[in-house]
Amino acid sequence: MGPVSILFILLATAAPLLSAAQPFDYPTANLSTLWTNNNVSLPHTVSYPDGSAVRAIVLRSPQTLFGPSFAAGFFCAAPCNAFLFAVFVVYTNSGAKITNPTNGIPQVVWSANRARPVKENATLEFSSDGNLVLRDADGSLVWSSRTSGRSVTGMAITEMGNLVLSDPKNATVWQSFEHPTDVLVAGQSILEGMSLVPNTSATNWTENQLYMMPVLHEGLFAYVRATPPQPYFSLLVTKNRTGNDPTKVTFTNNSLSAYAQSEQPNSDMFLPLQPAKSIRYMRLESDGHLRMYEWSDAEVKWVVSDVIEMFPDNCAFPTVCGEYGLCTGGQCACPLQNNSSSSYFKPVDARKPNLGCAPLTPISCQEMQHHQLLTLTNVSYFDTSHTVVNAKNGQDCKQACLKNCSCSAVIFQYGQNDSDGTCLWVTKVFSLQPVQPEVVHFNSSAYVKVQLSPSTSDSNANRTKTNKKNVMLGATLGAITGIVLLVIAITLYLYVRRKRKYQELDEELDFDQLPGMTMRYSFENLRECTEDFSKKLGEGGFGTVFEGKIGEERVAVKRLEGARQGKKEFFAEVETIGSIEHINLVRLIGFCAEKSERLLVYEYMPRGSLDRWIYYRHNNAPLDWCTRYRIILDIAKGLCYLHEECRRIIAHLDIKPQNILLDDKFNAKVADFGLSKLIDRDQSKVMTMMRGTPGYLAPEWLTSQITEKVDVYSFGVVVMEVVCGRKNIDISLPEESVQLIKLLREKAQNDQLIELIDKHSDDMALHQDEAVQMMKLAIWCLQNESSRRPSMSSVVKVLEGSLSIDPSIDCSFLEENLAMSVQDKQFTYSVPPQASILSGPR
Repeated sequence: MGPVSILFILLATAAPLLSAAQPFDYPTANLSTLWTNNNVSLPHTVSYPDGSAVRAIVLRSPQTLFGPSFAAGFFCAAPCNAFLFAVFVVYTNSGAKITNPTNGIPQVVWSANRARPVKENATLEFSSDGNLVLRDADGSLVWSSRTSGRSVTGMAITEMGNLVLSDPKNATVWQSFEHPTDVLVAGQSILEGMSLVPNTSATNWTENQLYMMPVLHEGLFAYVRATPPQPYFSLLVTKNRTGNDPTKVTFTNNSLSAYAQSEQPNSDMFLPLQPAKSIRYMRLESDGHLRMYEWSDAEVKWVVSDVIEMFPDNCAFPTVCGEYGLCTGGQCACPLQNNSSSSYFKPVDARKPNLGCAPLTPISCQEMQHHQLLTLTNVSYFDTSHTVVNAKNGQDCKQACLKNCSCSAVIFQYGQNDSDGTCLWVTKVFSLQPVQPEVVHFNSSAYVKVQLSPSTSDSNANRTKTNKKNVMLGATLGAITGIVLLVIAITLYLYVRRKRKYQELDEELDFDQLPGMTMRYSFENLRECTEDFSKKLGEGGFGTVFEGKIGEERVAVKRLEGARQGKKEFFAEVETIGSIEHINLVRLIGFCAEKSERLLVYEYMPRGSLDRWIYYRHNNAPLDWCTRYRIILDIAKGLCYLHEECRRIIAHLDIKPQNILLDDKFNAKVADFGLSKLIDRDQSKVMTMMRGTPGYLAPEWLTSQITEKVDVYSFGVVVMEVVCGRKNIDISLPEESVQLIKLLREKAQNDQLIELIDKHSDDMALHQDEAVQMMKLAIWCLQNESSRRPSMSSVVKVLEGSLSIDPSIDCSFLEENLAMSVQDKQFTYSVPPQASILSGPR
């Protein structure tokens, strides 16, 4: 027997062994199985650099044995305090182990409970009667497949990412593809009556209340929600159907097709699927865009293309400039009457024009006689589906709108003859766009309804008749008023004298009037819980922090120094922190206000403040890249909440490592709101005296006119300190390296950013590219002009990978920063800054 024959026999003998060793994945699950959402119950748990984590229950490896794979199980986004039962894409190695490459952040493509995330120790049960049931940690029912008694025998995840419950004949009883959320994966179909609905935002999984994409009988449509809904995109059925045959929409790797369900797909309608080593999916996002993403075994191409292409540009998207906003070349503004500077609209937020405009006077159906139409020439609208009958000219079009209160605007479009056009009816006005008649080959004018103030002519006539009576009456009332005012003045004088005797008591009572107040403690309670203020955690600009224990909960008690923080500052901290709640903001448990004693009770943060972990003065081991990345993302999310998700904008005004606290898992929380400033959303800037800490102050502090963008600047400084592992101002270094931000400018201009990366950590050397990108994000935040800095929501998107850094950022951002030189003159570096340096646990 020759060597070739022997080799053949050996391979044939080994074939069953190789087959038996397959698959490397775990794609199926059996009845009567209970999974608990924790690390012990689910060993296939992986954490990622952005703070997210997955706990896989079933997983299907690709045909190549490694690369992007579909799995189903529990998913949580940073800071991992709420979980979805979801189907997600993860990267696996040749043993079907979920690996953790930097560019392999898991991507959710379906979820069962996005409206109600569950907690740690929630359970998923595949019951003996074939029902898949999700319960929260407290046992409450969250979601069910409702397949009890339907002969279900198993659960599996397919190679296309479909979670399937099947019967003994392997027929599908239930599948996730029939319950779409915001994503279509390659190979998935949705039927007439189904819809895609985006998430509210990248960090909020609840359903978006603005956009939807249903499959209707005519095809696939994208709507912005209104009454009636306003379409902005459609994909019509490719062939004429017979009878009432329902519509089916299918996404292949390279196309999206709508057709009658009974039709047999052919090569003209579909392109063949690519090998499993590449995964593509389309996501309907919160801005109304349908974007296609690709994840290959080599890299993640986050955005392959925008499926919805609007003519002539993105200004045609419904909410690109919010309600009533006029989008011109990507810039948003409120509409103005032709050839007039009179404005009937105001920005919702002067700093964010893309949020749209609001009428100065709300439309009132009870005051229809005072309605008027604002004329906007060469302006069009995305929705052309609603036409007013019997309105062929502009005048009739306008009159039809003025006679019906439900009409908010009309768009009149015509060719050469303005007496023969089309009148489009709009019940709710979203973004408007200018048009060029020579390009679109038609003329278009928008007539937007506004509310005028009621006429005062009738009231003027009545005033004339009563003027004489008013003179007589005024003389009499004047005499009486004089006597009353004298009595009031005497009473007030006596009252003020008496009140001075009780000033401390009255000041204390003021705190009782704070709305939504947190728990109030007596001074004696806090003296006991801190063992007479014996366990000192740290000392800062406004007081000293002590460790305490209330019941079984460890707390940090901040005893304020009355002479260094007045009543105004105390109100600021109590009202601000007491009225907000976010996972990345330190929690205020309670307060004490007795006579001159003022104390704040916070949740205890065992790892103390960030500065002790990045300046190495406590001999701590250097933080790895993943931890630094997560800390930066946590800070960004906390600031994003303060700036954009509260009723009023909250500018922190003192962002620095000493005011970033860490829990036992290195989750970061923003603390110390004693300097914070509340800003109404209709204010573009506020005036305030310079406050904060040297080295972290934005240039605009010199004018005392600031916005929340001063926090963005300070955030940029903190990012650099975290990445570089050093203080922003460090006099122990050579003179040319004392100021980190000046050094950053020089290295950025010379393309030497890599030299700034923290040398204390070997792990940082393995992530140099990511660290350099993080420094470029910091440079964007450190721009001299506040308008050129990103919003914190944009920062969060960059960190999560859904937005790119502005390529036009200026690396010479410090050349004219007078604030730095002023700080140099006002403060000496030999004395440490005094504001809130609290490095111990608190």
